[in-house]
Amino acid sequence: MEENNILEKLCLFGLTRQEATIYLCLYHYGELTGYEVAKHTGISRSNVYSGLSGLSDKGAAYLAEGNTSKYVPVPIEEFCENKIRCMQSEKDFLNNHIPAMKQIQIGYITIEGYRNIFDKIVNMLRSAEKRIYLSASGEMIALLKDELEEVAKKDIKLVLLSDAIPESETVKNACIFYMCGDRGKNVRLIIDSQYALTGALNGTKDDTCLYTGQDNFIQVFKDALRNEMQLISMQGGNGGFHE
Repeated sequence: MEENNILEKLCLFGLTRQEATIYLCLYHYGELTGYEVAKHTGISRSNVYSGLSGLSDKGAAYLAEGNTSKYVPVPIEEFCENKIRCMQSEKDFLNNHIPAMKQIQIGYITIEGYRNIFDKIVNMLRSAEKRIYLSASGEMIALLKDELEEVAKKDIKLVLLSDAIPESETVKNACIFYMCGDRGKNVRLIIDSQYALTGALNGTKDDTCLYTGQDNFIQVFKDALRNEMQLISMQGGNGGFHE
C-alpha cells in the first residue's frame, strides 16, 4: 500500500507509472544498469531503457560516468523542488499572458473527487475577505489547519461548527466555536455570504459536492446554520472561545 502511494505521488510530478517504478527501484538499489533495473522490477528491458531515458529527460535520473551505462536517481527533494520551481515559472507566464476570463454568474456546480473537492475548500478559504462559516468534523478541521491558521491572522470572522475542539491554539483563539454532534464526512462552507459548498468527503474519487454562488440557496444555507448555532447555544454547546 505504501509503495502504491509513493508511486501515485511521483506521478503527480510528471512521471508515468512505469517511470515512477523505475525511479523507486533506483532509489532503493542505487546505481543500476538497465539490465539490473529490468531484473529487479520485472519490466522488459526495452521498456526499462525507454523509462530511464524518460527519467533523464524529466530530471529524475542521471547517467553515471563509467564503462557501462548506469543510472542514479536525483534526490527526491531536489527533483520535487525543481519541478515546483518550473511549474511556478509556467504559472507566472500563464497568469501574465492568458486572455481575460469571461465573467459568469456561478450557478449550481457539481465537483467530483475527494482531491478536487478538498482543493476547492482550500481555495475558498484562501479567497475569503470578510467571514467564513464552516461545519465539519474535527478530522477535517485538522486537515485544514494551515489554511485556518492563515485565516486567523487576518481580520476575518471565523465560525466553526464541529464535533471536536480545534487542536491549533491559533485557530481556537480566533474562531467562534460551536460544539455539535458527529459531523461524519459532511462538510458545509459559506464564504463572504457569496459562495457555498456542501457535500460529503469519504476520501474517494466518487465523492461529490455542490458549489454555488446563488443568493437564494446561500440565504437558506445561512439560515439553517444560524438555527443550528442558536440551538447549540441553547443547549450549552457553545465552545466559549468567543461570543
